[in-house]
Amino acid sequence: MNEFVCMTRVVSGRGSISALKELHLQRLLLVTDPFFARNGTAEQVAQAAQAECYEIYDRVEPDPGVTLAAEGAAKVRAFQPDGIVALGGGSAIDCAKAMLYFSGSGACLAAVPTTSGSGSEVTDFAILTHDGVKHPLVDARLRPTMAVLDDGLLTQLPPQLAADGGFDVLAHCLEACAAINASPITDALAHAAFAAAYAGLPASFAGQQSARLPVHLAATMAGMAFTQAGLGLCHAISHSLGGAFHIPHGRLNGILLPWVMDCNTPAASRAYARLARAAGLGGSTDTLAVRNLRGGLIRLRTRLRLPASLVQAGADLALLREKQDALVEAALADPCCRTNPVEPDARCIRQILEAARHG
Repeated sequence: MNEFVCMTRVVSGRGSISALKELHLQRLLLVTDPFFARNGTAEQVAQAAQAECYEIYDRVEPDPGVTLAAEGAAKVRAFQPDGIVALGGGSAIDCAKAMLYFSGSGACLAAVPTTSGSGSEVTDFAILTHDGVKHPLVDARLRPTMAVLDDGLLTQLPPQLAADGGFDVLAHCLEACAAINASPITDALAHAAFAAAYAGLPASFAGQQSARLPVHLAATMAGMAFTQAGLGLCHAISHSLGGAFHIPHGRLNGILLPWVMDCNTPAASRAYARLARAAGLGGSTDTLAVRNLRGGLIRLRTRLRLPASLVQAGADLALLREKQDALVEAALADPCCRTNPVEPDARCIRQILEAARHG
């Protein structure tokens, strides 16, 4: 039996932060990072909600950890908001989700993403880092009530963030299509999102503002797809490496995807071929379509000036060797493995790490 549930109201377009006032909040806690607090964006978004009173919690940092989540949860319990608005990239949204979850608050959650990648604004997922390992927190209560996709907040998006986030979108689509819980609805979302992101990323990377909203929407559609269908081995290994080496998540996905595809193709060739054709990459046979998809990802990665290997991304080779067993163990324990089309084992993960080391 297939089931598709989307409880998040999605509003999009320039000026759509004004929709926050429709939540009719009395006490608003806005969760963000110091950058948006300093430049006035946090204040702008908080005022758009027209709450009777609000406070700004601006201590979010990249790869938020359990300690930060606990501190934030204490803030929620002390302030007792009826609504939380998360402003920022995946780290801010995930931190707000964890704060809500661990505080036990019944406040509603709205997400205002300022990067186009994680899809966290519509998912049941949050990622927390602890002892150098990224741990997915998965619970239906983490899915926001509202997602606001305001491209007016993307005008200053740096090219590197556009590239990193874009490859996270592509990885979400590719893994959702091949995941064991994929359905016709998740496939439709993933195919459309992949095609839009694949076509629009070069222009977004170059700073073309008209390309920003389509890629932003693609990130959200990909989030809807993978939160229902599941993810896979690429994300499991990326979580393992990201916690240990602090390399941006989307950048790791770009390095790993071709090698993960090689591992999964025996079971996922049909899914990959359909995705390739949906993106206009063609292929008269499934084998050719999969080859075109793999090659297209590598060409786009180069065009977006992303690294092709862990070494190019700055990973310390000696530390990589030292931590290999722990990395493999963490990847195998990651819940994303549960929906991978091939049941992964330690040998497979070691092969992927070896291939990704030098590209």
